[in-house]
Amino acid sequence: MTSAPHALTSPPPVATAAEAEELATHYAGVMDALIGVIQQETDLVRVGRLSQAATLGQAKTELARLYIADTLRLRASQAQFARLAPATMADLVRRHDSFRALLQINLTVLATAHAVSEGIVRGVSEELARKASPQTYGANGHATTPDRRAAPPLAVSRTA
Repeated sequence: MTSAPHALTSPPPVATAAEAEELATHYAGVMDALIGVIQQETDLVRVGRLSQAATLGQAKTELARLYIADTLRLRASQAQFARLAPATMADLVRRHDSFRALLQINLTVLATAHAVSEGIVRGVSEELARKASPQTYGANGHATTPDRRAAPPLAVSRTA
């Protein structure tokens, strides 16, 4: 049983001014909804409500899928937009630039939260390893440091 590989096809470009306006309206709506979800996620992560922020994942994924589909169609329709609706295309480019700035902020907040949580887990792990290892002195008279490989495993509960 052989199956043909799914080829990615380029979406058809817009053909009329009405199609261009419809695509631009849909793209702007999807972008606005995605901006709302990303802003909400950023705000929740900033105040430490990670479990609430995680619930936005499915909505963000679906909106991102729609956003990418519209972006591909816009890219395929650049020449038609330049001819049929140049002002609309300029507006979409401006909106997209604002969206990219918001995404940069969101990624910075997420990276910071990741680094902080990783630091906390590492600190707890090192403290557990220190407490589990015997307190002895080495040949040079200084206290020995625990071997990181000998640390007991650390389990994290994600229910709270």
